[in-house]
Amino acid sequence: MGRDDGPRVRVPEQRAPEQRSAEQRSAEQRPTEQLTEQQEQPTQDTGLRFSVLGPVRARRGDETLPSGSPMQRALLTALLLRSGRTATAAELIDAIWGEDPPSQALAAVRTYASRLRKTLGPLTLASDSGGYAMRIGPEALDVTVAQERAADAEKARASGDRCLARILLNEALALWDGETLASVPGPYAENQRTRLEEWRLQLTETRLDLDLEVGCHAEAVSELTALTAAHPLRERLRELLMVALYRSGRQAEALAVYADTRRLLAEELGVDPRPELATLQQRILRADEELARPADEPTQAAAPVRPAQLPATVPDFTGRTSFVRELGDRLATAEASVMAVSALAGIGGVGKTTLAVHVAHQARRHFPDGQLYVDLQGAGARAAEPETVLGAFLRALGTADSAIPDSLDERAALYRSTLDGRRILVLLDNAHDAAQIRPLLPGTEGCAALVTSRVRMVDLAGAHLVDLDVMSPEEALQLFTRIAGEERVNSEREAALDVVAACGFLPLAIRIAASRLAARRTWTVSVLAAKLADERRRLDELQAGDLAVKATFELGYGQLEPAQARAFRLLGLADGPDISLAAAAALLNLEVHTAEDLLEALVDTSLVESAAPGRYRYHDLVRLYARSCAERDEEAPEERESALSRLLDFYLATAAGVYALERPGDRTVDHLEPSRYPGLTFTDRPRALDWLYAEADCLLACVLQSLGPRALRRAVDLLMAVKDLAESGANARRYETAALALRDAAMSAGDARAEGRARTTLTQVYSTAGRFEQADSEAHRAMELGIAANDPWTSGNAPNERGILAIYRNQHAEGEAYLQKAIEAFRADGNKPGEASALCNLSRIHLALFRTDSAVDLAEQGIEIYDRLGLALRLANGRYALGLALAKGHRLAEALEQLTQALGIFHENRQPLWEGVTHFRLAEVHLTAGRYTMSAAHAEQAIALRGIGGEWRRGTVLTVLGKALVQLEQPDRARACWAEALAIYEQLGSIEANEVRELLPPATAA
Repeated sequence: MGRDDGPRVRVPEQRAPEQRSAEQRSAEQRPTEQLTEQQEQPTQDTGLRFSVLGPVRARRGDETLPSGSPMQRALLTALLLRSGRTATAAELIDAIWGEDPPSQALAAVRTYASRLRKTLGPLTLASDSGGYAMRIGPEALDVTVAQERAADAEKARASGDRCLARILLNEALALWDGETLASVPGPYAENQRTRLEEWRLQLTETRLDLDLEVGCHAEAVSELTALTAAHPLRERLRELLMVALYRSGRQAEALAVYADTRRLLAEELGVDPRPELATLQQRILRADEELARPADEPTQAAAPVRPAQLPATVPDFTGRTSFVRELGDRLATAEASVMAVSALAGIGGVGKTTLAVHVAHQARRHFPDGQLYVDLQGAGARAAEPETVLGAFLRALGTADSAIPDSLDERAALYRSTLDGRRILVLLDNAHDAAQIRPLLPGTEGCAALVTSRVRMVDLAGAHLVDLDVMSPEEALQLFTRIAGEERVNSEREAALDVVAACGFLPLAIRIAASRLAARRTWTVSVLAAKLADERRRLDELQAGDLAVKATFELGYGQLEPAQARAFRLLGLADGPDISLAAAAALLNLEVHTAEDLLEALVDTSLVESAAPGRYRYHDLVRLYARSCAERDEEAPEERESALSRLLDFYLATAAGVYALERPGDRTVDHLEPSRYPGLTFTDRPRALDWLYAEADCLLACVLQSLGPRALRRAVDLLMAVKDLAESGANARRYETAALALRDAAMSAGDARAEGRARTTLTQVYSTAGRFEQADSEAHRAMELGIAANDPWTSGNAPNERGILAIYRNQHAEGEAYLQKAIEAFRADGNKPGEASALCNLSRIHLALFRTDSAVDLAEQGIEIYDRLGLALRLANGRYALGLALAKGHRLAEALEQLTQALGIFHENRQPLWEGVTHFRLAEVHLTAGRYTMSAAHAEQAIALRGIGGEWRRGTVLTVLGKALVQLEQPDRARACWAEALAIYEQLGSIEANEVRELLPPATAA
């Protein structure tokens, strides 16, 4: 083998311009009217398409045309790859047979050409000067299309548009369908095959390079692992793999790749790695922070992602001169300090956000790398979680979803690393407390943070604290004048002063009052002043704090029609971040079109915001005010409870419909509490799933708001019906919070049925996360409660979950007993999907007990039930179980077929955690079959997708990956994988640690 540095050259030579005959050139010089008849005759068959990037094929529309014998395909290849140029008979003979042609070669060429002309038509294969030429357009040949895509990608990359470049390169690579010129004989085809396959590899390297530049390093690892195994001496691929692993937080594996490469080059060629590779190893050893980020673009390339998230500043910003100067000076000097933090505190409505946004806009020039903004919802019942905010910030800074870690500490570390060397301004609006914002602070030189909060951040070390008070009378009057209009205010100056005084000089109150006046041309300022005096003057109108803010909202609320006022009061009761039109209609007990009219009227009064078409939300202060109105103004307090009950019914009914559509025949929906209010109805699964995931936050907020005795059972059942939210992994944390709250509420209420169901859902959450001890404890108690409450749902599902846990905990005898109980309970209930699930789980128990034949039979029984009921998602679980059983029985081809089908179904149903664990099983099967490159590729996919089982699952994947890497002659990287797996198992106290210790050398395993 020769050393392969992976040349980074461009596309092969583009096609030459089509040659024109003398007749054609003469025709171009004739008058236009003489060309009419000729133009009506086509010069090409525009419906023809040819493929050479794979098997040589010809198509006309959707019809595949016969291309003849291998020698005839060799002739077609030689003509297609000449870009329209004429090939003489001698050249074609040499292309097909080389130096030893048969005696009848010329006749054979003529025969092949005649057959092709009959198939393709005389316009396509033309005789020219004793030879032949193909007359086709550039779009007719796949290799030409690929060349054009690659050239466009190079231009896009040079202009800085890396995303477009990646798309174009992927389009080019997608044109390949297996080996180039597959099964085409002859020296010409062999040379072209080698050339085009080398070009394909170069395009792949370029696209992988772009993947790393845009932060898709986690996704790139799997492909690079397979490519380095297929091309072990191609050092450029090894270099890219090292970078991808390092940026994925796998430093030890990255260094092991270098060690494997150095050993291989020494053994095969007797040389050292090229200098670029050695330099990269040193940078990784030094934990080079520059290497942790995508490399800088060439001079012609675009700058890194530059977020610009600041909300628009108000055009009528008024006053606050000293604060603007003070904060502006602090931000202007941020470049020379470790980190500038300024925290603005004050009552609600005092103008903290307006001031911060205004100052941030003025300081933008000092932060050329961008500005980040988030509303931390600190004034609400549930403040934003720092890890959620960090996820959004990392995405805004260009980090791919798959590269964002799970834990708060890891996200905060990656966030600080991403900001290092950049000058970013971070505006943290409406913070709850210092603990919430500490992980969100940049912590690097040149960056700054502006924080607004209702509380003083006295425990925020190093922060510059600013207490924002109400406006001065002069500033307040100036703001009022700018909004209401000078002419009206100047003529009634005293009345205007009364208005701003009645507003407590709070900017938010002044803005609302002035806006109402500006919208009503028949009002005078005196009329507005009188209204303010009459409504709140004798109570606590001029107090600071929330009461002053409430006084301002009274101006808008008092002008509402009775139906609008009722809608305003009741909609504020819901805890979700926003509310859909359909949900709002349910809460209000109105027709959708009537509810929409009311909501749009509230938007017009600025009391409600339109978050998106068909969705509405409150500002947090307005929501609090709406709730106070509901408590104060509702004639019957039970109306508030009824409104929230209707909302819960709507969500439960809709979620039950989605569940039934996803799982036809599942008896779960028959055991749910009845809903007195109807929900939405879906006829196709994609739309149903879209609704489920779009409403995730609102659904879980509704559950948490429904812990009272009258709503508790429906809340538990709603959580059961939306279990896909937990299984997908996207909302697992909030789902767990809801399940815990329901469990505790059910215990307090003494409701055995609700508690058993809540504990069963909690079991599923813990099991998915790999917290098997906690899961088993919950499932054990759930089984007892299911029997006590005579609840068929818990009586079947709780032992089924315990059976699954027994598989993970190697308690196979106990697991078999649990699953037999589950099967009996499901059969007694007529729950066929539940029975199928338990059968498939029992199949895995039989596998562990070496009863392979019965394992296959049980899995096939489960699949037969799923298939008969049309359960697409559950069918994937059945095929997964059958794939495991077939693999254990050494029926590897069948196992791969079942697991591959399961993988496709999981992907279609948006179940990335199940995708991940299925990739792991495919890696195991390929390892057993000796297909080590495929095994490593699937293992890498499993790591990127984070399968069911949390860190324990990661340990199992790393173990299999290491075994595949050893067979691919990458022992150092394999040991790095096993060392990480051992650390995981030891931390969890897992028995699998013993197996890994045996794989590692004694010094490493100690």
